Amino acid sequence: MHIKSNELGIIMSGLTIIVPVKAAVPNVTAVRLDPVTHNLVREGVPLMLNPYDRNALEFALRLKDKYGGKVITMSMAPPSGKDFLESTIGMGADEAYLITDRAFAGADTLATSHTVARSIQRLFPDFDLIVFGEETTDSTTAHMPAQVASWLNLPYVYYAVEAEVRLEDKVIRVTRYLEDEGVYEMYEYKMPIIISVYKNSNPPRDLSLVRKINARVNGLVKVIDNNMLKLERECIGLRGSPTIVAKIEDAKPIERKRQLFKGDPKEAARWLLDNLTKEGVIRP
Repeated sequence: MHIKSNELGIIMSGLTIIVPVKAAVPNVTAVRLDPVTHNLVREGVPLMLNPYDRNALEFALRLKDKYGGKVITMSMAPPSGKDFLESTIGMGADEAYLITDRAFAGADTLATSHTVARSIQRLFPDFDLIVFGEETTDSTTAHMPAQVASWLNLPYVYYAVEAEVRLEDKVIRVTRYLEDEGVYEMYEYKMPIIISVYKNSNPPRDLSLVRKINARVNGLVKVIDNNMLKLERECIGLRGSPTIVAKIEDAKPIERKRQLFKGDPKEAARWLLDNLTKEGVIRP
């Protein structure tokens, strides 16, 4: 005999998963800093969706495929971020939200995490899980997941590679991989929680052009500004950012001594060892 979940008084409607992404990351081969403001120059630079956020989105989509529910992407970004959020719907997300306002400009990670955390609270108060990428390719601080967890007072598990969920009691078991130690660990929590996904896991699925076009035609990316969120100006944007870049300098090339040895491989090894010892690189 098969018993339906609602016959037991259990509501099993799947998961609500939020995936914050950085929608307009400069191509790392073209990164430049403004010598006056010390901010990244984004104008005229090829931009892309942060690649590690695609691993996080894949992680979330696999949970949705297995347990049902919906995946919502969001990004605090300039208006151009809308195009990148459409690509997340193309990959499988159900909805996307662009958090954009001049008041958010110039934010460091503290102000950005505050904006993201408060936006999630106000837009999706009943979420089950927030899934971040491990870090962004333009700043590589990996601050965001931990800071958002702190603002929301939620448990945080990093380097996640997979997860299992018990929908009946909203419990998640997260497996994480510690690369340096080469070991796996498991953590079990009552949801909601925040995780960040190990960047070398969960290769992202292909993007569906049909889904992306549908997102644009039907306006599936919703635009939210601070008139709707009503976040305090002292906590957002440049005014809410305590980080100060006092000075930037171009790294000077290091002069290197170049020596070339031609001859027998055994003699070459002995020559290399003698020179490394002479320079103090290794001890005799």
